[in-house]
Amino acid sequence: MTGAQIEITAELVRDLLREQHPDLAGLGISEVPGGWGNQMWRLGDELAVRVQRMDPTPDSQLKERRWLPVLAPRLPLPVPTPMRFGEPSERFPKHWTVMTWVPGEPLDHGSIDRGAQAADSLAGFLRALHVAAPAEAPGATDRGAHPRNCTLAFEDFFRAVAPDDLAAEVRAVWDDAVAARGWEGPPVWVHGDLHPANVVVSDGTLSGVVDFGDLLAGDAAWDLAAAWVLLPAGMAGRFFDAYGLADEAAVRRARGLAAMKCLFLMLMGQNGVRGLPGGKTHWGPWGRAALDRVLIGV
Repeated sequence: MTGAQIEITAELVRDLLREQHPDLAGLGISEVPGGWGNQMWRLGDELAVRVQRMDPTPDSQLKERRWLPVLAPRLPLPVPTPMRFGEPSERFPKHWTVMTWVPGEPLDHGSIDRGAQAADSLAGFLRALHVAAPAEAPGATDRGAHPRNCTLAFEDFFRAVAPDDLAAEVRAVWDDAVAARGWEGPPVWVHGDLHPANVVVSDGTLSGVVDFGDLLAGDAAWDLAAAWVLLPAGMAGRFFDAYGLADEAAVRRARGLAAMKCLFLMLMGQNGVRGLPGGKTHWGPWGRAALDRVLIGV
């Protein structure tokens, strides 16, 4: 059987721990709902096990293993840090990693009530992350580039779910992003996948950032789009004031990318995840509300 065909259960996770990290096998294990490329299992109070599930390669886990220990110490919000490595075996032919647990509730199941504090926290986090990446940092062809290089993806999402009454406004935001000047500095570290399931909240504000499987060196605008995708209405201006380093072209690119991300969330809410585990039907309303924030622009 392939790894994708093997049902990942608490018993399997415990067996893997017994084989490779027996000192952890006695801790409590419980499934963390969601996810499809990788599946998360809570391990005791302070750890989690990230198990490769639908991802065809272990690249995302190997990337997190390599780079999160480098980045985590300088980031002002908690992020998962790899602690132990699980390698493919006869019992399970894919990779798995024991990581630190980031406390809080995923934003797609929670809310931000303290918008100003969340805007400041997100800005501080991204300002610390967005530093020049080393030459050996991972790159990507579908993320981290200028919006004009993502036109095919945008058009697919736009045709599928763009509301008729807002289509012209969404198109105008995207066209403006495509026309904006490109990133002129060195590639910086970019999370690459900031959406409501990849940040956690506590006490009404951001308390952590998770899932760095798309980490790359590229254009900071990919993360700056979170000003609209994650934050409550009216907080984008405060976010950019606190971030302090984004020029007008970067904001234009970020706004267009935010519109594309909102359409993606709406599509996933409409169609699930094409039959894969971890479908996110509740993403649709979130994406639609975030799209309204993008079109307002502040």
